[in-house]
Formats: sequence, C-alpha cells, structure tokens
Amino acid sequence: MNFWSKTAGKLIATFLISMVPVVELRGAIPIGYGKGLNIWAAVAVSIVGNLIPVPFIIVFIRKIFALIRKLIPSFDGLVTRLEKRAEDKSDLVKKYSFWGLFLLVAIPLPGTGAWTGALVAAMLDMRLKRALPAITLGVIAAAVVVAFITCGADALFF
Repeated sequence: MNFWSKTAGKLIATFLISMVPVVELRGAIPIGYGKGLNIWAAVAVSIVGNLIPVPFIIVFIRKIFALIRKLIPSFDGLVTRLEKRAEDKSDLVKKYSFWGLFLLVAIPLPGTGAWTGALVAAMLDMRLKRALPAITLGVIAAAVVVAFITCGADALFF
C-alpha cells in the first residue's frame, strides 16, 4: 500500500468520525492525529465532516422527529429527551442569539458541538442563513482548541 492510499484512508476515517454525534471533531482530530495525519490535515477534514450534517439537522429535524413519533411510537421518549436536551442548552442562544450559538458550539465540552447547536437552532426556529455562520465559526474555534489540546502550542505554531 502506498503513502497516498494510506493517507486517504486516514483522512476518510477522520472525516467520518467527525460526522458522528457526540464524538464530532473532538474525537476525530486526536484520532486522526494519533493515526499519523498532520494536525492541520486532521483539523481541516474534521471541520468539513463536522459541518456536513448541520444544514440537514436545522432544516429537517422537526419533520424527522414528527415522522419518528408517527411511525415508531416507542421512540417518542427518545425524541422527547433530545428535544428537552436542546431546550436545556438553549438559554445561552436565547440570550445572545448568534454569539450564544457560536459559544455553545465553540466550547468543546460534553453536550456541546455542532449537532447540539444545530438541534438548538432548529428548536428555536432559527433560520439556516443565521444559524449556519454561527455554527461554522463555533466549529472552527472548537477545532483550534482541540488541536491545541491535542498537540500543544509547540506543534501548532512551530
């Protein structure tokens, strides 16, 4: 196996991991870096992968929740818990709008991130053109923080 195919596999794996809820880029960047990717390659592919689900969540999650409740009534409790989680995280966004959503996504702690930010935006009926820039900036900020934690200042700047 040559260098490019090995690297492509690592990039694809990092990309896919960054799309997974809860794990997102917080897990993808250290995993990609740990598998031998350059930190900035891991960051770039993780940002893109983390952002791909966001517009779909914002636009379609309410319809998906309604469909789940209709077709699989036994999942109503799960949907209700997800909606409650979004509601619990929404105070910052209600108070500070764009910057609140940015902060919710940017702080790389459990229960935050692009998926949660998109869910909160959808539950608050934020328009995609308003929510997506805040989430994008938040994802970029979170990626820088995670990269810094993963590598330390020396590896990032020198």
